[in-house]
Amino acid sequence: MAKVCFGFEVHQPFRLNTQFNPEDGRKQKHLEDVYFSSSNREILERVVQKCYLPATGILLENLDQGFRCGLSLSGTVVEQLDRWGKDALDLFAQVATHKNAEILGQTYYHSLVSLFHNQGEFEEQIRLHQDLMMNTCGIKPRIFENTEFLFNNAIASTVRKLGFSAMYTEGVDRVLGWRSPNYLYSCKGIKLLLRNCRLSDDIAFRFTNRDWDQYPLTASTYARWIAASPGECVQIFIDYETFGEHQWADTGIFEFLRWLPEEMLKEGVECLTPSMATLSDPCEDLSVEETISWADREKDASAWLGNCWQNAAFRAAERAPPLVKDRSIWRYLTTSDHFHYMAAKYGSCEAVHSYFRQEQPMEAFTTYMRVLSDLEQRSASLIRERGAARVLRTLPPEKAFHFHSDYGYTGYSAFSLDEFAEQLEVVPSDSISYHLRQDDFSQWLAGVLGDAQLARTLKGKAQRHEIVETVDKRRRYLWNRLK
Repeated sequence: MAKVCFGFEVHQPFRLNTQFNPEDGRKQKHLEDVYFSSSNREILERVVQKCYLPATGILLENLDQGFRCGLSLSGTVVEQLDRWGKDALDLFAQVATHKNAEILGQTYYHSLVSLFHNQGEFEEQIRLHQDLMMNTCGIKPRIFENTEFLFNNAIASTVRKLGFSAMYTEGVDRVLGWRSPNYLYSCKGIKLLLRNCRLSDDIAFRFTNRDWDQYPLTASTYARWIAASPGECVQIFIDYETFGEHQWADTGIFEFLRWLPEEMLKEGVECLTPSMATLSDPCEDLSVEETISWADREKDASAWLGNCWQNAAFRAAERAPPLVKDRSIWRYLTTSDHFHYMAAKYGSCEAVHSYFRQEQPMEAFTTYMRVLSDLEQRSASLIRERGAARVLRTLPPEKAFHFHSDYGYTGYSAFSLDEFAEQLEVVPSDSISYHLRQDDFSQWLAGVLGDAQLARTLKGKAQRHEIVETVDKRRRYLWNRLK
């Protein structure tokens, strides 16, 4: 008998206020009202009506009839539902406690912290999510689904250490080679459930594509495809918002969901929960050195870390904890969506990114850096070593140091003293000479970062290695002051 395991990810981010201006919030006590968009409520309420209520009603009926699935709820969507969609939250709670459904673990903030060099924050956000699921549903998840299926050997080791028995990731061809994703694998001692990309994307992306040679996709056709799939168990995992939000009701997506369990039963397909799908022994141990995900054609981390804006914002977020007092707001800024909005890709991948974003990639980056910079600036006055905190803070794009030469902008920008030190080592030599002639380094260090001491120390230094050593020594000293 063919077997299938369905998983659904339910997530909404706290989107940033694209009109954020530091001056607007000087007298605001509630920073959430300053940093985050008022559209979050409107979007959540729309998704509740279009997706969460109708889809979950059908899902509960299917569960009563023997359908089984896994459900992954981010902490940020639970927070929003608790504020603006309690009816939908009640339905999700019914799914969570149903005997045929299983709640999955993830990071509370649906974040990128699993890619931080230090895994401590990753572990903490997983624990926060476990506590939320226990408080909301009375359940401690046993199977883990990392943000956007991000996965590598280090992530596997961390998740295993926290006691999960298995986790999901993508069935990426370059990892599997000739192997099929329809088997149970392992990595670093934890079992792996690998998403079947083609069959999952048939629902998530191709369902409404009139140019697809299989359009229109019916429940009976899809059930036959699953029944004909070789292997132990087919893993189907999609965004829950596929039902009614990404694929609107008039596409027939709800009827597809309603009739799929019955059609699978006719084809002799058995539905499993994620835990049921992990009962067998893994067929092989995999090693995944390079980070993979379920996003875009590349199936790597480039959806969030594929350009200079994304990398600058990610580095700023990673180094921020010692510089912020309000850890919860900083954690909202680690949510993957903010970095997804900054992607600048082409073709079908760009179409996916543009569907979700509220502004163009560079504008999304500017908004993000302004918010993070303001959060650190506000925090500096509350930190004992406030002078060090101010110098080390993240800067918005308009205050960053942009390296030029006689020929124009070099493509290098420093949004903090750390980045300034790092880029001094790699920028073209003529850029160093250009800025030394105009005394730009000292003026920026004193006038923008507020480090008059470092600015004075740099006076008279003309060799790259002297400048690099001086700046690097100073920033290390300042970080040690914050410890």
